[in-house]
Amino acid sequence: MARESAELAVSRHLQGGAPLIKAFVLVVTHPGETRKIARQIRSLPHVLEVHEVMGPYDIVAVIETETLQEIPGILADRIRTLEGIQSTTSLVVFPQ
Repeated sequence: MARESAELAVSRHLQGGAPLIKAFVLVVTHPGETRKIARQIRSLPHVLEVHEVMGPYDIVAVIETETLQEIPGILADRIRTLEGIQSTTSLVVFPQ
């Protein structure tokens, strides 16, 4: 799914389509759950990238949608409901 989302973004950019909305999702997992959660997030629609990181967060995911209104639903219904997630912080990128 992530590959399809990335290809869609490139296609829309080349065709001069409306800019897509991008957000960074910072995830804190319960101990020992990071790798499993990263795999699950990676398989979700709208997810372009997933990285396991060191520091106060365990995972950084990049999501991309057509509208800003889609982001809360993805977070609430798909990401935050995954078992093993302790908390999330979302950073929406300003459109260029």
